[in-house]
Amino acid sequence: MAAAVPAPIVARVAQELALGPAAVAQTLALFAEGNTLPFIARYRKEATGGLDEVQLRDVRDRAQYLTELEDRRAAVLQSIAEQGKLDDALKAAILAADTKQAVEDLYLPFKPKKRTRATIARERGLAPLAEAIWAGTLDDAAALAAAAAYVAADREVPDADAALAGARDILAEQVADDAAIRGWLRETMRAQGQVTSTVIKGKATDDSKFRDYFEFREAVTTIPSHRMLAIRRGEAEGVLVWRIVIAPEAVLPRLIREVVGARRAVQVLTQVATDAWTRLLATAIEVELRVELKQRADAEAILIFGRNLEQLLLAAPAGSRAVLGLDPGFRTGVKVAMIGATGALVSTDTWYLHQEDRFAHQLLAAVRAHAPSLIAIGNGTASRETEALVKRTLRALEGEKPQVVVVNEAGASVYSASDVAREEFPTLDVSLRGAVSIARRLQDPLAELVKIDPKSIGVGQYQHDVNQSELARTLEAVVEDCVNAVGVDLNTASPPLLARVSGLTPSVASSIVRWRDAHGAFRNRQQLLEVAGLGPRTFE
Repeated sequence: MAAAVPAPIVARVAQELALGPAAVAQTLALFAEGNTLPFIARYRKEATGGLDEVQLRDVRDRAQYLTELEDRRAAVLQSIAEQGKLDDALKAAILAADTKQAVEDLYLPFKPKKRTRATIARERGLAPLAEAIWAGTLDDAAALAAAAAYVAADREVPDADAALAGARDILAEQVADDAAIRGWLRETMRAQGQVTSTVIKGKATDDSKFRDYFEFREAVTTIPSHRMLAIRRGEAEGVLVWRIVIAPEAVLPRLIREVVGARRAVQVLTQVATDAWTRLLATAIEVELRVELKQRADAEAILIFGRNLEQLLLAAPAGSRAVLGLDPGFRTGVKVAMIGATGALVSTDTWYLHQEDRFAHQLLAAVRAHAPSLIAIGNGTASRETEALVKRTLRALEGEKPQVVVVNEAGASVYSASDVAREEFPTLDVSLRGAVSIARRLQDPLAELVKIDPKSIGVGQYQHDVNQSELARTLEAVVEDCVNAVGVDLNTASPPLLARVSGLTPSVASSIVRWRDAHGAFRNRQQLLEVAGLGPRTFE
C-alpha cells in the first residue's frame, strides 16, 4: 500500500482487531513506506506498540481488503450514477454494505449484461405487463387477459401465452438480481448445501487415485481443504464432475412466499419464483460458492504448507562439521560430494550400488581420507538400499564412525539446474550438484534451502493446485520470517541467504558478497555503507 490509508479504514481495522488506532496507523504507515513485515516486527516495536507478526499481518491484510472494498464501492456508485439510476435509498444501501459481495449484489441489477431472455422480452415491449403483474393489480386471469394486448407478429409475440412468458422472464431476472434474495439464498445454500462428485463415464478404474470420490457427498460446511483440493484436481484431470447442490424444498417455499407476497397473480408469480431459482439463481450461487470453497481450501492448504516449510527451514543444523553427501540412484549411480566444515566442496565422485565391494572400498577410502562426522543420504529413489549398504560397510570401520542421516532431498534437482548452482559450481556436472545440496542442508537447512523456490521444497501434496501467487507470497514470507528470526553471519552468508534479510534485495546481497570478496571480512556494520547500492534507508 503505497498511499496513506484513510482514517476511517484505520479506525475500522483498529476496532475489528481490538487494537489501538495509533498503533494501527503507525503500522500501516510503515508498510506504506515499503518496510517488510519481519523488519517492522523486530525493529519497530516502539512504533507499533509491540504488535507481533500475526497481528501485523492481520492489520495489513484487513486494511488491504477494506481499501479494495472502498475502491469498488466508489466505482459502483459512479457507474450507477452515470446510468441515471442512483437514488438516495440505493446509495445508502451501497454505502452501508460491509463486504465486496454485498456491494456486487446491489450492483447486479445495474451491471451491463449480455443479451438475455429478459432483455429480449423488454425489446418486445413486455416490460409494462411485467410491471403490472409485480404491482399486484392483476390476478392470474387478468394477467392472461392483459397479455393479449401485447400480441404482435412484428415483435414475435404470437399469442397471449408468449406475452405472459416474456413478462415472467423479466420478473425472474428481477428476482434473481435482488440483493436481499441472493443474500439469504447464498447463506442457506452455504449452510445446507452439499458438495457432490461423480466419476465421468469411462474414467472409473480400480486403481484410480480419485476412486474415493466416484460417488461422493459431503456438507459444504464440513468438507476439509484436502478433500476439496483432491476433488478439484480430479475435475482438472478429467476424471470427476463436482457440484454444490441443495434440495429445492430447502429454498423454494420461502422464495415463492417472498415473490408472491400480497400480490394477486399467485400462479404466474409461483412460476416466476421457480424459474428464477432453477434457471438463474441456483447456478449463479453455486458458482459463487465454488469460488468461495476454492478460496477457503486454498487458504487452509497454504497455511499448512507455510507451517511445514517453517519446520523444515528451522530444523536443527548440524553446524560446522564435515559431511559426506550421497544422492542415491540405481542406473546412474550414487552421486557423491564431500563437504568441508565451512560448506566448501572438497571432492565429488560416483559410486554404483550393484558393485557392492567397490562401493564399500570407495566409501571406506573417503571416510579415512576426509574424516566426515556425518553422512547425508537423500531420501529419493534407492535411498533405503544406499543406507543399508553404507551402514553395513561402516561396521568394518574401527574407532569412531560417522553418523548416517537420511535427509529430505526435495528440491535438490531444482537447485542443481538453477542459476544459483551454476554460479556456485560452474564446472560441476548438474547431477553432482544435488549431492552438494543434500550435504549442505544437513549442515545448515536454512542457508541451503533459501536457494530453492519454496514451492519446489515439497511442503504439501497439492501445492500446485492452490492460488499460485498467494502461495508464493506466503511461502516467501515464511522464508523471510525464518531468516530474520535466526539471523545470518554477514561474513559467510551466500547471496540467496542475504537477500532474505529484511530490506536487502538480491542485487544488494550480491554487492555485499562482491565487497567481501574484494576487501575481506566485514569488521563492523558501518562498513556496509561502503557497499554499492546499500544506502542509509537499507542500512536502517
